[in-house]
Amino acid sequence: MDQDAALRAESDDEHERPRYSIGQVAQRSGLSRDTLRWYERIGLMGYVGRDHTGNRRFSDRDLEWLALIGRLRLTGMPVADMIRYAELVRAGEQTYPDRLEMFRQTRSDVLDKIAELQQTVAVLDYKIAIYEGRSDAVRPATITVHTSEGSDT
Repeated sequence: MDQDAALRAESDDEHERPRYSIGQVAQRSGLSRDTLRWYERIGLMGYVGRDHTGNRRFSDRDLEWLALIGRLRLTGMPVADMIRYAELVRAGEQTYPDRLEMFRQTRSDVLDKIAELQQTVAVLDYKIAIYEGRSDAVRPATITVHTSEGSDT
């Protein structure tokens, strides 16, 4: 084994070495201990190491995985889809096309949500301008409320 390969292997071993208690991971991740146990039970987490007394011990790799899961939660991805993703990861590199498709679809969904939120901000800005009594308030094109003349919803 060449020196670079040996260093990478040592780094990978260190990255996967169990070192954090469930309490430490709960504090670092912002997730409850019960949520961490549930993630493991439903297959969202891969194997979590145990110490000599049987207590869970998490690695840096586990913390990175939890950070990714947190991001996927923010996208609105259903837990079932996150579990499917975890299964694909565990199945190996041959699942790259399926994983790629999942992320492309999730990205598209997120961009749709961003556009919807931008429209919502425009509506809020309009309403703020109205309530501040500003005459420069421009009704966003996304407001399509039909009200009687002179009234404002």
